[in-house]
Amino acid sequence: MRALVVDHGAEGHLSLAEVPDPVPAPDEALVRVSAVSLNFGEVHGAAEAWIPDGTVIGWDAAGVVVKAAQDGSGPAEGTRVVTIGEQGWAELRAVPAARLGVVSEDADLGAVSTLPVAGLSALHVLRRMGSVLGRRVMVTGASGGVGRFAVQLAARAGAEVVAVSRDPAQAAVLRGLGAAEVHAHPASVERPVYGVVDNVGGPQLVDAFARLEPHGTLISVGRSAEQDTVLPPEALWGIDGLHDRTIRTFFLFGEPAADFSADLTWLAAELTAGRLDPGISRRTPWTRHDEAVRALLDRRLRGKAVLDVG
Repeated sequence: MRALVVDHGAEGHLSLAEVPDPVPAPDEALVRVSAVSLNFGEVHGAAEAWIPDGTVIGWDAAGVVVKAAQDGSGPAEGTRVVTIGEQGWAELRAVPAARLGVVSEDADLGAVSTLPVAGLSALHVLRRMGSVLGRRVMVTGASGGVGRFAVQLAARAGAEVVAVSRDPAQAAVLRGLGAAEVHAHPASVERPVYGVVDNVGGPQLVDAFARLEPHGTLISVGRSAEQDTVLPPEALWGIDGLHDRTIRTFFLFGEPAADFSADLTWLAAELTAGRLDPGISRRTPWTRHDEAVRALLDRRLRGKAVLDVG
């Protein structure tokens, strides 16, 4: 089969190549991939020298089951699915039932492929905050993949969403997705917030933390700023310190045995019904993957990039 593999001699460190077909374990379905979605972390990580040439990477993919799991778990042959795993940017992938969701016949598999990492991350982070009904929730990096879904899901849950995006052109878009306020930086947010979904890290995390109300929580999801986060002493101690606030870290696979099937199925149904907007900024055949990769690495792409396989 063909796959996008790490190639340190290529621009973007990825190229199309022939690789062996995957051999499913008894609890894995074999899926023929129709479309994949790129995440910044993956394309950035492909440049790491420790990843050998020829490695198949990629978390997000959607397609059709061509061989059901031998142990009877998961959907039957012919079922359309959205999947999450480590080697998805290929014509075939083997996926356990816990890491695939069922997709309706009228769904756009390209749009659905945007959901696994970004949609699941936004959903699970908001669940960790508890009820946000009637509360102010800040989302930094709001025009990125996780950020866009977090804005929409938080608004759906009854939050007053405060979106932070450094791109002024995204203000109207984010308001259309449910944001009550849009700011270029957390420092310009005047009223305190109950929770923060932080996708940026670095100084933005520090300024977002300073906007928390007592007993508020900031959840660190990503660090697109690629800068260290250092809280000044005055933020933590002294009479004017930010006491009784919490910073929590998040990793989607923090629980290795987590079952994502129900959440993926729900997210796919919401997207197909038009209640979630994936924000696809670029969609091309995977033979033109280098264009999408470069746009992501150069920070020229807001939202999601989709590659149609074939």
